[in-house]
Amino acid sequence: MSPLRHGNTELPLERGKTLFDYADDLSVRVPTSCGRTGECHECVVEVKRGADALVQPTSAEGFLRDDYRLACQATIVDTDADVEFNVLRRQPRILTESVDRELELNPAVVRQGNQVVRMGTGKHEVLGTYRGAIYGIAADIGTTTVAMNLVDMELGDTVYVTSFENPQRFGGSDVMHRISYETGEFRGELQAVLVSSINYEIGEMVRQLKIRRRQICDFVAVGNATMRDMLFGIDVETIGVKPYKSRIELEFLDDKRNSTALNARADELGIRINPDANVYGGPIISSHVGADVAADLLAVGMAESDELQMLVDIGTNTEIVAGNRDTLIAASCPAGPAFEGGGVTYAMPGYDGAVERLRMPNPDSQPELDVIGNVAPSGICGSGLIDLLAELRRHDIMSELGAYDRQISEFVFAPDARLTLSRADISALAQAKAANYCGQQIVLKNAGKSAMDYARLNLAGGFANYINPENAKAIGFLPDIPADRIAKVGNASLLGATIMLLNAGKRSEAESFSERVQHIELETDPDFFEYFVEGCQFKPMPID
Repeated sequence: MSPLRHGNTELPLERGKTLFDYADDLSVRVPTSCGRTGECHECVVEVKRGADALVQPTSAEGFLRDDYRLACQATIVDTDADVEFNVLRRQPRILTESVDRELELNPAVVRQGNQVVRMGTGKHEVLGTYRGAIYGIAADIGTTTVAMNLVDMELGDTVYVTSFENPQRFGGSDVMHRISYETGEFRGELQAVLVSSINYEIGEMVRQLKIRRRQICDFVAVGNATMRDMLFGIDVETIGVKPYKSRIELEFLDDKRNSTALNARADELGIRINPDANVYGGPIISSHVGADVAADLLAVGMAESDELQMLVDIGTNTEIVAGNRDTLIAASCPAGPAFEGGGVTYAMPGYDGAVERLRMPNPDSQPELDVIGNVAPSGICGSGLIDLLAELRRHDIMSELGAYDRQISEFVFAPDARLTLSRADISALAQAKAANYCGQQIVLKNAGKSAMDYARLNLAGGFANYINPENAKAIGFLPDIPADRIAKVGNASLLGATIMLLNAGKRSEAESFSERVQHIELETDPDFFEYFVEGCQFKPMPID
């Protein structure tokens, strides 16, 4: 009898058991709200191996494609095959470090006597009876990862932090594929699965803290334009075609609204907190440069800074911003998921089992690995990939063009687990790196500055927090500037969302500075192709 695998665990295959049954055996969390009938479309899993050993997809799974199934519908019919699956709710390592900011508490929801009241410019709205505390949620809706803070809005304290893999992955690993999926015959599925996962996490919060959902009276969400608009149920078709602008941005440019920020009632979106709570979507800047970048800028204070700074928020879409209080220039780079677990054979996000750091003392030594969770390696995440590429270059195992110099087709970096980096993998990483390279070079060119003119380079995002800056500079992922100018600012987007939650005035501030950021479309720059070719090479980035 062949095994079923999940992570580093194996169980015997049994005919008639579903993948949801195996998730129960493994104590793996899989969301469902329909009693496992296939109606809620929430228990999506990825079948990495052995799809033919499962019953054919049912009609309830018609919205899925590729290797994705509903766990409750995927039943074992062949016990002689190897089956491996992943849930789409894997827990990323939670990044809690960020910049420190002094903040005056000025929440939109306060206590007045025995009532909880939302303050407004006109009539105040009573949300309910005060029950000992008032909570709010700040959420960063990333393409790959969703992170959430539960905040005591009276004290300003974050009392619960969580993050989870964005469950929309079955619709594609990047925003353009998700837009294509969302605008097809299964419109609404991506919003539904996202809201379901948020509600699942809210359920965990209230259960562990022994509070009531109705005590959560405010919600601030940020994300790129696509992720934010999908959460609010807004048609994202216009973001996928030129000029790549949200319907909300187009309405703003036509003077049909006074801000690109959004507001909706929690019950309208299906978010299970106080039904009268407001859900605020932070302002987008332009095109794919979304509310997450506005939150970044708020967190690091770039829009109020006298000194020149850069911000690089690394992700499936990397955003670059350069400037200060006088001028801010921004661009979005469609880097793709190569450094975040997609398109590279053994790449994975930063979950347990991912190689996060790698060292090679000499060309013939076996790589020394640091693995998240201190378990056997099952893949390699972005920070590990940067280390691996830098070491291959340092020891001349790989050329600047990404070709192996030993007449090998792949490099084995974890022999016991048989993990390798192939030439095709290097090509995918080169193109992802080139997109980041283009963004940085074109923004600097339009700013009329050298990288050395900037007093600080802010690296934002979970991936960026764990990279080795020297290795990133060695392969041209970051400009070759002094290390003391590079600041890892953690999940600045989540911090910015939390700031907007705790001080309602900061929402207006973010809306205001977002309007004056100059946005650049990279592909329209005459030097784009030249920069892209340069960026595909694994060598330091010129800084003049």
